[in-house]
Amino acid sequence: MAKVKVEHLTKVFGKKQQQALGMMAEDKSKTEILKKTGATVGVYDASFEVEEGEIFVIMGLSGSGKSTLIRLLNRLIDPTSGEIYIDGVDIAKMGKEELQEVRRHKINMVFQSFALFPHRTILENTELGLELRGVSKEERRLKAEQALDNSGLLSFKDQYPDQLSGGMQQRVGLARALANDPEVLLMDEAFSALDPLIRREMQDELLDLQENVKKTIIFITHDLNEALRIGDRIALMKDGQVMQIGTGEEILTNPANQYVRDFVEDVDRSKVLTAKNIMEPAITMNIEADGPNVALNRMRKEGVSMLLAVDKKRQLKGSLTALKALEARRDGLDLKTVIDKNVKKIPEEMLVTDIFEVIKDAEAPLAVVDESDKLKGVVIRGSVIEALSQSDRNEEGTHID
Repeated sequence: MAKVKVEHLTKVFGKKQQQALGMMAEDKSKTEILKKTGATVGVYDASFEVEEGEIFVIMGLSGSGKSTLIRLLNRLIDPTSGEIYIDGVDIAKMGKEELQEVRRHKINMVFQSFALFPHRTILENTELGLELRGVSKEERRLKAEQALDNSGLLSFKDQYPDQLSGGMQQRVGLARALANDPEVLLMDEAFSALDPLIRREMQDELLDLQENVKKTIIFITHDLNEALRIGDRIALMKDGQVMQIGTGEEILTNPANQYVRDFVEDVDRSKVLTAKNIMEPAITMNIEADGPNVALNRMRKEGVSMLLAVDKKRQLKGSLTALKALEARRDGLDLKTVIDKNVKKIPEEMLVTDIFEVIKDAEAPLAVVDESDKLKGVVIRGSVIEALSQSDRNEEGTHID
């Protein structure tokens, strides 16, 4: 079951809501609807699911409805129609007291503005949500210190907000939200007010933090590069409607319509494509079962002079050249003694731009492995150069020779 599930969620501001909805069904624009009815369509018929532990990015330009949508998710705005399920319970139908409990224990929100109290220390600001929940002083201090420690801010706990940089203040805002230990974290343009360099650092920190806390995060942004960088999946909005939902690669490769195609047209694909996207099947031998004759026969059939050696679980053990296989057959050696264990390997998530720096001087394809060192495929130099060449078609000055 999805952690968050939204079905046919709609929000219309103003009167003549039914007339506005009818016009939306006829594909009329938000501007046309506003002129004729005086009503503003914030979100129209949005449906999606967010899995537990996922970073789900909702993005779009100003007026696309993304900020309205995230405020619907915790009922800061009440929907006109539709359902909002968290752990299978529809919060759209909840009364005030039930909703308050959900906000206290299941959902927390980080806004673009830091919203720190200047007269409170960093620790006191971090404790705020716990204090409002009535948590004892000792317990909230421990939880707040843990949240600050996770965010690398514990040594600043006795300082005041004006003594910290903008990026550090936003980290305090994030720590404050995490101190409540919410199951779902909503982040509304949380990094938009930061300078580009600090913003990138915050993106890195969020990804590092997510490795530890594994929260379900719904992140709002207008920046496609930010969405592609941090999102497991992305929902792209226009005029209150969800245009497409998918991974960054899916949206770049198969845009759902012309709007999405235009939106992603100038994205540098080399900063999105990973080893997983460009790898090819690996030609292997089982080091625990195959001998030199089997290895040489496979090389002959496949037209290659090297195989990757794996065990029965497909964990990478090394590489075997034809020369070494002939040597093993001639001298009666076990292949385990002649394989080269120094195989260059890369993770599935490595970006094409980073792969080039590894492969440009490599004499053989790179082995792509997962977290347990299981072989997933190989990347050859030609595939990397082709991906970089496609990315550079609108740019000048990138040399890959």
